[in-house]
Amino acid sequence: MQVKTKFGLQNIVQRTIIESMLGKHKKYNFDSERKRMLRWDLKGRGINNPRVLSAIAQIPREEFVPNSHRSQAYTDGPLPIGMGQTISQPYIVALMTQELHVNQDCEVLEIGTGSGYQTAILSKLSKKVYTIEKVPDLSKSAQTILGKLGVNNVDFHVGDGSTGWPKSRLPESQCFDRIMITAAVPQIPEPILEQLADCGLIVAPVGYSGVQELIACEKREDKLFERVICDVRFVKLYGEYGFDQ
Repeated sequence: MQVKTKFGLQNIVQRTIIESMLGKHKKYNFDSERKRMLRWDLKGRGINNPRVLSAIAQIPREEFVPNSHRSQAYTDGPLPIGMGQTISQPYIVALMTQELHVNQDCEVLEIGTGSGYQTAILSKLSKKVYTIEKVPDLSKSAQTILGKLGVNNVDFHVGDGSTGWPKSRLPESQCFDRIMITAAVPQIPEPILEQLADCGLIVAPVGYSGVQELIACEKREDKLFERVICDVRFVKLYGEYGFDQ
């Protein structure tokens, strides 16, 4: 009986050591995959802003995807996050972030919190992020993950993102220096444009079909100067000034 107990204890100790090693190996793989992504999928395709690359390097993308897709966290493609929504492919996240030219003094409005991954990256680059999500469960999940990561410069709102940030909760300036829309819109909603500061920038996927144009716009004296970046494919933004449900 004592011999069996001794062997049982040995087996438990051995199993614990093996599981610990596997856990470390798994974490190491995520770190390696993140470095690979940065080198090949981002730098290798023209993402060269050092602040953007640094921010992405700090955010564990695996925390923002379901367990069923965790092993694919660093593949260069979108992944489902539930409720018909996706987390965008790393390259597109990096591209949109780079095109937004965020600095540490910027207050950023994000339309479409989703998983919270893009939110987390913007939080590393800006003074504060204001993010809107229509699906309560997605917003709640994002808040939990960002809280776990120690992100504390994000204000969340659940509601129709196409109508912009609630006027009663606007920042002191009453507008935003940068705006990112992370879902396709038929055109940039007027309420959102009204909340963009003069000389502010907005990046959004715009179009009616399955493929949209990713555009960057600068607002100067109430005029919008638009530039097409590339073709993209995003889920639709539903709402009063977005697509009909």
